[in-house]
Amino acid sequence: TAFYTNYLHVLIGLYNLLNKYITPFQEVEVYSVTVGCTVMSRFAHTVMTSKALNKANFSQEIFFEVELPKTAFITNFSMEIEGQIYIGEVKEKAKAKKEYDKAVSKGQTAGLVKASGRTMEKFSVSVNIAAKSNVTFTLTYEELLKRKLGQYEILTRVKPKQLVQEFKIVADIYEPQGIAFVEAIATFLSNDLLPLKCALVINIFFFFQAHISFSPTLEQQRRCPECEGTVIDGDFIIKYDVKRGEDLGEIQIVNGYFVHFFAPPDLPRLPVNVVFVIDRSGSMGGAKMLQTREALKAILNDLHEEDHFALIIFDNDVATWKNRLTKATKTNVDKAKAYVAEIKDRGSTNILEPVLRAVNMLKKDQEATKIPERSVDMIILLTDGMPNAGVTDPEGIQEGVSSAIAGTMSLFCLGFGNDVQYSFLDVLARQNKGLARRIFVASDAAVQLQGFYEEVSRPLLLNVDLQYSDTSVDSLTKNHFNHLFEGSEIIVAGRLSDNDVDNLQVKVLGQGVRDGLHALEIGTQQEQDNATQKALDMSLRYSFVTPLTSMVITKPETEPGKNSPLIADKLTEGEGNSGSYQHFLKFSSKSGTLICLGGGLHSPSASSLIYYDFSPVDGDPHFLIELPDRDDALCFNINDKPGTILNLVKDPKSGFVVNGEIIGKKKVVDDGKVNTYFGRFGIIHWTLGVRLEVSTQDISVFQDSDQFRLLWSDTASLKGPNLHLKLAKNCSLTVTLKHSVKFMIIKHTKVWKRRHDQQDYLGFYTLDSHHMSSSVHGLLGQFYHGVNFEVTDVHQAETQDEHHAVMYVKGQTLNVTRHWQRDFSQDLKDGKNISCWFVNDNGAGLVDGAVTDYIMSDLFETV
Repeated sequence: TAFYTNYLHVLIGLYNLLNKYITPFQEVEVYSVTVGCTVMSRFAHTVMTSKALNKANFSQEIFFEVELPKTAFITNFSMEIEGQIYIGEVKEKAKAKKEYDKAVSKGQTAGLVKASGRTMEKFSVSVNIAAKSNVTFTLTYEELLKRKLGQYEILTRVKPKQLVQEFKIVADIYEPQGIAFVEAIATFLSNDLLPLKCALVINIFFFFQAHISFSPTLEQQRRCPECEGTVIDGDFIIKYDVKRGEDLGEIQIVNGYFVHFFAPPDLPRLPVNVVFVIDRSGSMGGAKMLQTREALKAILNDLHEEDHFALIIFDNDVATWKNRLTKATKTNVDKAKAYVAEIKDRGSTNILEPVLRAVNMLKKDQEATKIPERSVDMIILLTDGMPNAGVTDPEGIQEGVSSAIAGTMSLFCLGFGNDVQYSFLDVLARQNKGLARRIFVASDAAVQLQGFYEEVSRPLLLNVDLQYSDTSVDSLTKNHFNHLFEGSEIIVAGRLSDNDVDNLQVKVLGQGVRDGLHALEIGTQQEQDNATQKALDMSLRYSFVTPLTSMVITKPETEPGKNSPLIADKLTEGEGNSGSYQHFLKFSSKSGTLICLGGGLHSPSASSLIYYDFSPVDGDPHFLIELPDRDDALCFNINDKPGTILNLVKDPKSGFVVNGEIIGKKKVVDDGKVNTYFGRFGIIHWTLGVRLEVSTQDISVFQDSDQFRLLWSDTASLKGPNLHLKLAKNCSLTVTLKHSVKFMIIKHTKVWKRRHDQQDYLGFYTLDSHHMSSSVHGLLGQFYHGVNFEVTDVHQAETQDEHHAVMYVKGQTLNVTRHWQRDFSQDLKDGKNISCWFVNDNGAGLVDGAVTDYIMSDLFETV
């Protein structure tokens, strides 16, 4: 007893000693998770940022893991550790793999993108982080959204696994032709989680911009009031569609490139002749066969009465329900469902024979005109394994099927489960005007099958060709498509040969009224090699991860001088299938790289009487009043100190007001002269409820209770019922206010040669003012309805290069000088020289009253 008592005291003492000097293990705290997504014209740019803290007093390995859409391309990954940023580098896959293997052989850690689900891929890296240190992970990916079943979908998978102090998902959607609807749902949101649902906010501004935010507090994230676990675990999904009107679709143009979105409304559905070829081999037993029977019954119910269908069942043998296609009447569908209910698994897998049987069945009925002439022929093959009976060579099967079909029908392949060789089915489908889809073994497999059939069962057009005038377009992406299905969309992009939008003519041809990289697998060897090299060059040039490239990051280790690479490796279905290339659009031009295509931008055509801008001669604000009916112009300067706000336009009837704030040169020259410009405009239209604040940095737009912000680096064309904005990147903003006024604001940059100083400033041009009332006034507005003047006694000055004259205007006699001012309304880069009569002393005599009469106390003052 004494021994055990002493032993117990020793253990207690040892425990107290260890407890005193060793800090208990503390988990890494993820204290910030933010997702920011910007969508412009269906192109999504997403930035995911996670911040974590190692609270322990010893180093720990921290994992960053996120799942992203399979159709997305990783364009950047970086880590910030103790103030040092480490940025990923895209390398050719073989080189990255070599570096990866080298790291593994040394026992160093690495990360890898792997296919992990039906719509998502997993991106994960790990890094050793020192005690009491922070790490920030930033992942950027881009995706061209694909329209399916009448909507676009933005999917974000969120699994923080713990409560997060700052959790935020924010998405901004800009669609120039208008947003038809937008909704946000989450798999973890339910009616009994009302506090969490309150964290979701959706706003639509001007019909063309949507803002979605989801930022739950710590309390809203809890599973229960006293729980430490988070309820946030699943998918956050934003769904939306755009407004459609024109039969030829929507064309958006920027920087000499165009994108054509073609999804014409109100086209009638074409009848379908479909043969279902169903694998019943032994491996299809159990849940697979049960789900297949369930899905087939639902699909048969969805057939239209004008459709024709057939059922072929196969293992190593082939069986048919009927030897020909049958019209989808209710009686026939009920009989087919009874037949489906009796399908049992058995035997091995012979794929070629049943597919050829389906082809022959369709061809016979075509020749016998037993199916409608204007209809769509398709075969849907469902299998879960590789052929092990009959012809088993994949290339032999592909060749046999392609030879039999000969382009006369479509073959869609569904690969059931993880054991199927998906790449074989993918090539087989694409060789025959179809596509493949993997059906994942899960409780909703039957729903997946039904969903796929729903996508392809409503064909609207066949053999669609989008043709563009040769004189206006000099390069195109794919412009021939086998099908256009209801709820989907065709996208063609190209480069304009002369930047002339008006000459772009489109013709759409199709029966019934994946892009060039497919050559990687279905073209000749030379075509495959050329396409592969082209794709590789593109991936390396623009730094995005594809099946041909990987992203490698060198991360710091706890021991000085040691590095280990983190490799981001994108694998698609079948470990090398190139199918997801088609979802990425990226163009290069001499002026840079076009990543996101905005809307409908082209050089504006000025057609008004009044222009206002700043001459690059001396930098002070210059007013130019051009009078086309007299083939003449007037001009004057306004000289005042920086910070002064001047009223340019005010129309009491409509409530339209434009005020401008003067700014000075950033550095004052030695002689003390201050060069001034306009750096900010405040624009109001009370009747329309519109207010704009335009600075050299950004544009803020307010309408009623809505507001949004654009950067000059953006490109956009946004149209609402009363307001139409066109923003050309780093160039110009054109604003049209309904039945009121049209004006342009141009952003200029002046570089001083001696000092190499850069000054951004703004110019204001009125393009259409005829709707303004007779009471419109202001430094510029008082000339909107013209001005009467006479010029006499024109004579040459002593300098020989100037002309002086006497002007009679507004009851005043003024001495004026012939000047040249520059108009940038039609030539945004170089401008156009305009000859004008210049009035000195702040336009005294030409302008009503004194300059001080036009000084405002606030940028949005209206009196």
